[in-house]
Amino acid sequence: MNAHAQPKAATTATLPIADEEALRRALDDANLPTLLMVYTGYVQDQAYLDSFAPYLTGIYAAEAPSNVPEEMAQGLRDRLFALLTDPIPPVERPIDPDLLRRMMGVSVGEDIDPAIMPVLYDQMGFERPVPRKELPGRIHPPAGFRVLVIGGGMTGIAAGIKLAEAGYDYTIIEKNSDLGGTWYENRYPGVGVDTPSHFYSYSFELNPDWSSYHPKGPEIHSYLTGVADKYGIRDHVQFQTMVVAARWSDADSNWHVTLRDVKTGAERVEVANAVLLAHGVLNRWSFPNIPGIDSFKGPKMHTAGWDADMDLTGKRIAVIGTGASAAQLAPAISNKVESLVIFQRSKHWVLNNPDIAVPVNENIHFALRNIPHYKEWFRFRVYWFTGDGLYGNVKVDADWPNKDVSISAQNDAARTYALQYIHQKLAARPDLIEKIVPDYPIFGKRIVLDADGGWLDTLVKPNVTLETDTIDHIEEHAIVTKSGKRYEVDVIALATGFELAPALGPLKVYGRGGSDLAAAWGKDEARAYLGVMAPNYPNFFMTLGPNSAPNHAAGVNMVLESQIHYIIEALDQIVAAGGKAIEPTEQAYLDWNAKVEEQMKQMIWSHPKAKSYYLNSKGRNYVSCPFKLADYWNWTRNPDPTAMVIS
Repeated sequence: MNAHAQPKAATTATLPIADEEALRRALDDANLPTLLMVYTGYVQDQAYLDSFAPYLTGIYAAEAPSNVPEEMAQGLRDRLFALLTDPIPPVERPIDPDLLRRMMGVSVGEDIDPAIMPVLYDQMGFERPVPRKELPGRIHPPAGFRVLVIGGGMTGIAAGIKLAEAGYDYTIIEKNSDLGGTWYENRYPGVGVDTPSHFYSYSFELNPDWSSYHPKGPEIHSYLTGVADKYGIRDHVQFQTMVVAARWSDADSNWHVTLRDVKTGAERVEVANAVLLAHGVLNRWSFPNIPGIDSFKGPKMHTAGWDADMDLTGKRIAVIGTGASAAQLAPAISNKVESLVIFQRSKHWVLNNPDIAVPVNENIHFALRNIPHYKEWFRFRVYWFTGDGLYGNVKVDADWPNKDVSISAQNDAARTYALQYIHQKLAARPDLIEKIVPDYPIFGKRIVLDADGGWLDTLVKPNVTLETDTIDHIEEHAIVTKSGKRYEVDVIALATGFELAPALGPLKVYGRGGSDLAAAWGKDEARAYLGVMAPNYPNFFMTLGPNSAPNHAAGVNMVLESQIHYIIEALDQIVAAGGKAIEPTEQAYLDWNAKVEEQMKQMIWSHPKAKSYYLNSKGRNYVSCPFKLADYWNWTRNPDPTAMVIS
């Protein structure tokens, strides 16, 4: 971050704002701390900023938050109204870094560590980054330096944009007929994201038009494909094509990649200087191994392979699973089906998030579109409270008593909050409370987010049954449990998640001397350096690789942007050195994984009662990143030259 940079993000906002009536309505509805940041950015009156500090308490603070007195709040709105409607628009001036840090701290009611300021600045979307190929003094990649990107989802689209900005030739290989990855594939009723929409987006393409604070799948898919179209990504995509194998050639220092046409099965080999694996982790369906499942005569669908044309009206439906997908699917279909039986395989903590069901009203849309920098400051606030602000939930406090129940003060507060909501919603059904409340600390595995009209309200409906008895077998028209209960059903919905192991799926990757990455990793022992690279596999880059998933918080978009940045920095190091290949040293790889293992001992995922898909067959967490998002962002700014070998 420029030490005295002033936010100058691309915006549709123009001053003065002519629609004064709409502006008044927007100011009345808008988030007050965000308005304070917009105003302070212009006037830079720290005394006025500090006058709000006693009333803006962090939401995770021990003391109860205080409301800003209405007179003060209205005074701020009036000041900002005058500023934004002045015929002579205010001049934007550089903000001193200390003032900027104070602004951020007052906004969220917490002290801001100076070390993470660049992270926050980057992720707010302030100031459009200069395309890398326009940076003075940078050595440009040679003509024909080609990067092959595997996957056209959220990561692949971002990779294409950033590779083009850096002057690299690239091709995206996508197995589907359209872009969007998991948001193209997942079309079950109720599908959505549990990350707030104003953070679950690219930092370089903030969207002021989200219809809700937690959008549904079709809107996310539309956003991603819209961004792809804006940057001309489709011109670089080979659709309906699978990557079968990638072989590194020691002779020419290139990857020879075998591709298969999905429709014809025909195979061909293409050559690339580098391979970027962006196929995601939630794309291989997990099917339960239940005796007789193949004998079922009715439709059975995994949530990721949903038949959108199927009419469920009046039918008897079985849902297997009670995780995030089931908790979205069941409420969306419960009112139209005759009966719904939900088979619980394991318990999940349920946490109330009332914003899930809240639409973004037109007044807020006006603020996001027309008030300069409102959307950037609002994104900062969302990041702060749904990102690293949640780290205390998963980091074990060594001095915390009774770790059997909770692992820190913040974790215990979240547990209490969850229990209060569960007991409130299920007050008339103590049998359901007993069925669903887990015995492990909250956040030990992925939680279920809920709101009014959602998961818990669905469980108490008269046509809905939550069955905790284990399924024994499936017959042609029924599901039978171990205790002999028999449920006649017409349709089976498999909300059973995804296979994370083996990490490469069916893809074969052969590095130096024919070394086999799948064999080195085995079924579920995947490891990498920073979750991005592995020794003996030069110019082979992973995204969301081993131990880089942000499982303590929202932020997968932030991680993938960080990794893409790191990958392009690595490619630039090759070019600058006049080399052909880059890979981590064996020692750097070992040191990083030792660091991960040591930190993981202090994380909730290592709790003896926390069993989840994050863990491999030996109980090792090979999925989650045990560090804060901000730390990981900093570590992926530039490849450490001492950890790299360029050849």
